This record gives sequence, C-alpha cells and structure tokens, in this order.
Amino acid sequence: MRRNLLARIILVLVVLGAALILGWPPKKIPLGLDLAGGMHLVFQVQTDDAVEIYVDQTIGRLKELLSKKKITVGSFTKRQLGRFTLGQFSPEDEGKLQDLLDEYLRDWDYGVSAGAVNLTLKHAAERSLRTETVDQALATINNRVDLFGVSEPTIQRQGGTEGDRIVVELPGISNPERAMNLIRTTALLEWKLVHAGPAAEEAALLQGFGGSVPEDMEVVKGDPKKTEGGFYLVSRVATITGQDLSSVHLDRDDMDNPAVGFELKPEGSARFARLTGDNIGKPVAIILDGKVQSAPTIQDRISDRGIIRGRFSIDEVRDLIVTLKSGALPASIKILENRTIGPSLGADSIRRGLVAILASFLITLVFMVFYYRGAGINALVALLFNLVIIVGTLGALVVMKIPVSLTLPGIAGIILTIGMSVDANVLIFERIREEIKAGRSVPSSIGFGFSRALSAIIDSNVTTVVAAFFLIQWGTGPIKGFAVTLIIGVCASMFTAVFVSRLIFDLVIPRHRKVEKLSI
Repeated sequence: MRRNLLARIILVLVVLGAALILGWPPKKIPLGLDLAGGMHLVFQVQTDDAVEIYVDQTIGRLKELLSKKKITVGSFTKRQLGRFTLGQFSPEDEGKLQDLLDEYLRDWDYGVSAGAVNLTLKHAAERSLRTETVDQALATINNRVDLFGVSEPTIQRQGGTEGDRIVVELPGISNPERAMNLIRTTALLEWKLVHAGPAAEEAALLQGFGGSVPEDMEVVKGDPKKTEGGFYLVSRVATITGQDLSSVHLDRDDMDNPAVGFELKPEGSARFARLTGDNIGKPVAIILDGKVQSAPTIQDRISDRGIIRGRFSIDEVRDLIVTLKSGALPASIKILENRTIGPSLGADSIRRGLVAILASFLITLVFMVFYYRGAGINALVALLFNLVIIVGTLGALVVMKIPVSLTLPGIAGIILTIGMSVDANVLIFERIREEIKAGRSVPSSIGFGFSRALSAIIDSNVTTVVAAFFLIQWGTGPIKGFAVTLIIGVCASMFTAVFVSRLIFDLVIPRHRKVEKLSI
C-alpha cells in the first residue's frame, strides 16, 4: 500500500513540475486576435470568375485544335455562365467537330441543333473547379501572409470543403490597410503588345479601327498613379504572364527609382524574345490586375530578364514582389467582414479576463469551504493544480509548434473549467456523505464515494469534450480558443478531481487508521 501511495505522489509531483516548467513564463503563450489586437477578415472567393476564365481558356484551346484539324468555325458565342455556342460551320465538318469534342472536351456536355453546337460545363467539373479555386486562393493568401511576416496568423476555409469563404486573422498587425491590400490584390501580371494609345477617350483610341475593338484586341485603362492614365488598345492574349517568372527582386531603373527586377523561365524567355525581336520600336504594356503600369518602347531584343518600372514607392515595390512570389489569385475576392481590434482594447480584455478568473476562484473558494469545510479545501487544492495543468499544457503545445493561442473565449473556457472541476468534487463529496450516513467507516465511505461517482463524472465530461471537438472542427479562431481550453480543462479536472483529491484524502486519512469523523 505504501509503495502504491508513493508512486501516486511521485506521479503528481512529476505532472506538477512538468506543468510549471512548460507553462513558465505565461507570456510565451501567444495571444489571440481579441487579446493582442489585429485584424479579422472574411473573404468570399468569386468562383464565377474562375468558371469564366476556364470558358475563355477552353475557347482558346478549341480554336487551336480546330485550326490543326482544318475545321472552320465562324463564331464562338458565350451565353450564360459555363456555356458557349459554336456556329457558322460546314455541315460536312459536323462529324469531325463532334469527334474532336468527344476526344478533347470531356468536361463538357454538348448538343447539336439548327446548325449550332451548344456546350455546357458538366456539373461535377464545375464543382471541382470551384473547390480547386478556393483551395488555390487559400494557399496563395497563406503564402502572402507568410512573406509579409505576420506571426501566428489564422487562415482557414469557412463552411467545410464546399465553402467559398476564407477567414484571415492577423494578430498584432501594425498596418492593417497595407496588409488587406496585399491579401486582396489578384496580382495577375501580363505583358501585351500595344496597338494604339494612350488616348484620353476610348472613341479616339478606336478611330483607326472603324470605331470598334478588333476581335483579337482589347481596351485597357492606364493606372493614373503609375502612368498618364487614358486608354490603351492591346493584344487580347498575353505573350507572357506572372506564371512565366522564375524570380523577382528589388531593382532600380535608369533614374534610380524603385523598380521590380525579374527573370523568366525558359519557355517564357523564348516567347518574350520573339515578342521584343519582332516589334522593335513598338510599345509593350505591362498590365497588373487589368491596369497598365507602364508601356515602355522596345529598344532591342530582350530574352530572359528585365525590370518593371513605374511611379512605385519602395513599399509598393516590396508588396508587388510579395504578391508575385506568392502567385496570382485564381479569382477575385470580396471582403465580407473587416474588423480591426486595437492593442489597448486587447489589454483591457486581458485585465478583465484575469479579474473574472480571480473572482470566480474566490467565489468558489468561499462556497466550497462554507459548504464542505475541510473537504472544500481539498477541492480547492485540486482546482489550483487544475489551473497549473491548463497553463502548462498550453505551453507544451507552443513548444511542440502546434498553432494555439489564448483568446478571450479561451479565458471563458478556463472560467467554465473552474466550475466543472468543482462540480466533479461536488458529486464525489455528496456520494461520500451518503456512504457515511449509511453507516460505513470514513475510509470506506471515501473509497465508495470516488468509485460510485466516477461513472457520472466520466459521462458528463466525455459529452463536453465531444461538443468541444465539434467547435474546433467548425469554429473560427476565438471559438477554437474556447474549445481548446475547455478540452484541456476538462481532462485536467478529471485528473485532479479523481486522482489528486483522492491522494489528498489518503494522505490526510490513512486507510489503516480508524477515523470517526470527516470534515465534509
């Protein structure tokens, strides 16, 4: 019996020591957004954009295939989202056209009627495309936040695998506007040959083209902050894009102004060399997210490297480098929620949370000692042990590089744990009282009290842990913080109420001694 008691004492001391070492100092536990201050953003990925882009890519690919197969199709008309029509083709080519669609466009359903082919993107393909778009946007935002240097960010999808919303929490951010612009920028970079412009009015731009935009061209606005503004007529298809970049870096132009230096991958380098070699003396537009940043005149053949110049500040150059390195967003994103919490408000929340923990502890102390007398002190020792284990476990998660932070709801979870821990002791103490009233000895009543209350304690705590796991799975940052501290607290209360409290009773009231009365 003494060996068993000694082993239990050693176990309790080891757990207590480990918790103190891992949890000290408490400052190493990162604070959540609501305590440290920062930004809470909810974005909605505009997946319709991705479907529209996919339709354009399919039409472009189809034109190349038709050209190779020498099938003439006179019109390509986009209708509703995910649908387009082929028209003006020879009846003799209808069979060859259907064979081509069967072989290369397996994600599309089609039907032939009145000399036209109507194509519709299959539902499964569209759903997969939308899911992949959100996944890619999530990865891109993650990369941008990492390159921006925010510590302990929370970036996650909201609404499960089918959801199109992304929650971003950036604690301790010093420049919220810059961070938001960095995240939401699509960063679609394109080099397109300029055919006309800049012109102050679109009508003046198109005078030499019969007043209409040619099919293989498009009109793009100049960014007034980087150029003289106006309108440019450029090629519809970009010669190279941001995906062709192998590296980007901070550079300087001829006037020693900040610029973005870039190097191209081999395939992009070959295309760029053809573009610049065949169009010496003509301007080429550098377009970022649909706006011309600059339109330098090609002076010589350029192959694998160059610079992007404009009226950039040094911060704008650095942000552009970050977005280009992280890749372009696959679709535009819409801000649904933007909430900024100041550090002073976070400090006030910490103070109020600590006051709430202390107040709940003192109220529990008074009640337990008043109602259960000596046994109440036992419960409070176990409760202090419980709080130490919670802090130590949070510290251990930080040491193991598991993303965890203390939030205001997390403090609420600790306060709730105080009540739940004492609740387990109340069940045990009431069972002990019943056994004493039934005429059992004090040591026997203590043993039966713990064993018969155990099933009720386990049932209540298991259901609480299951509910908390659902909160972790579906909740956002603050809710997860509540669930994490609640699970840790419930598990710790099981250990302290059942194991530590029993050890205290066994130390104070040895089983081999006859004790007539128990302070309970």
